[in-house]
Amino acid sequence: MKTITKVKDLQLMANTIRQDIITSLTEAKSGHSAGPLGMTDIFTALYFNILKHNPKKPQWKDRDRVVLSNGHICPVLYATMANAGYFPKKELMTLRKLGTRLQGHPHREALPGLETTSGPLGSGLSQAAGMAYALKIDRKNNHVWCFCSDGEHNEGNTWEAMLFAAKHKLNNLIVILDRNYIQIDGNTEDIMPLDPLDKKYKAFNWNVVTINGHNMKRIVSTLRNARKNKNKPLMIIANTTPGKGVSFMENDYTWHGKPPTKEQEEMALAELRKREHSLEGVRCSQCSKLHRRCTCIEGQ
Repeated sequence: MKTITKVKDLQLMANTIRQDIITSLTEAKSGHSAGPLGMTDIFTALYFNILKHNPKKPQWKDRDRVVLSNGHICPVLYATMANAGYFPKKELMTLRKLGTRLQGHPHREALPGLETTSGPLGSGLSQAAGMAYALKIDRKNNHVWCFCSDGEHNEGNTWEAMLFAAKHKLNNLIVILDRNYIQIDGNTEDIMPLDPLDKKYKAFNWNVVTINGHNMKRIVSTLRNARKNKNKPLMIIANTTPGKGVSFMENDYTWHGKPPTKEQEEMALAELRKREHSLEGVRCSQCSKLHRRCTCIEGQ
């Protein structure tokens, strides 16, 4: 897989992945929309610029490990992996269907490139800490990247894992927290207040960085620097917009756990294609929009 180095090209890939998320969820008629769209920029940067992995050899011994603790946002993981070459993109249209490899939560034995099976929220950080500890014992240089949500910090075993990782100074453990302030039944701060999360992690003896989860340049630099993390586990708090890229979904918690209808799919894709045109920066003589190809996209 070719590494993407330019910020604009990473942004274009993120836009493609968002479109794939929308189409796969619409086809599935079930699933989660807000979280996957909100985390797309970070998944894109990780898989196409930072992560040590080989889609053709998913069990490569020197690979980094990726743990998706908040498994319900797996549409972004699947769409990212498909675009990276782990499996054919057409398979995205089987999301959540009977017999599919793309289940509603990742199933480790169903799909190459998955390290864990998720489901019960709050378990992923413990699994990731165990992997990082084992790699330390074996004197391996692989990193473990763990995605988690803010809502699952309501779970007590998350805090136990934080203590364990700090005790063993797991500097090879990098956690990326989706701080979008929503969960299935409302705002996190109304249901179970979590702030100040950064100070809490520092009190647990972690290194902490807070970023804008949609600033691609900052995301790449932060993830790259994370590989040099020392002495403590690292928490990256990514402030994200749930439903990012689709205006009628953004910051609306009711989109946490529902897919778009066909009509909403068309509206969402229209917004994302408009964004794609502006990123590509070539003026079409036929439609006066900006896009890469010289023939009019909307006429195809």
